[in-house]
Amino acid sequence: MVVTILLQAILWIWFLGCITTYKFGKYTLVEGMGVKSAEFVMLCLYSIGLILYHVLQPAGKWILLAILIFWFVVQFFCHWYYTIFGASESKLKGYNDCFRNTIHIFPMSETRIVPDLYHIVLHTLILLNIVMCLL
Repeated sequence: MVVTILLQAILWIWFLGCITTYKFGKYTLVEGMGVKSAEFVMLCLYSIGLILYHVLQPAGKWILLAILIFWFVVQFFCHWYYTIFGASESKLKGYNDCFRNTIHIFPMSETRIVPDLYHIVLHTLILLNIVMCLL
């Protein structure tokens, strides 16, 4: 239970970076999109799911799981789909322009979308939270 709560809190704090901006000196981890964004809606959905998970068992567990799976599917089709299957020239340019100032473990590509460090960690945290919901 402690591990579950810890992973939920880490994911919530990590994803808050999509609303605010996380910078470390000259390095940008993620540029926040603000409260008038799809990211803020997702943070609200996740927050509601967390509350329900903790106050409405066992139904809350399934509600949170559904939110996490929905979130992961959206993230897959925004990032990994294009990493695996390639992207159009305009999609690739738009993606690389959007994330050009963020921290990358792997260099950006001219032919495929390569998620930055923030999104790799975000997707891993979402998957870990899905696993914890299922346990």
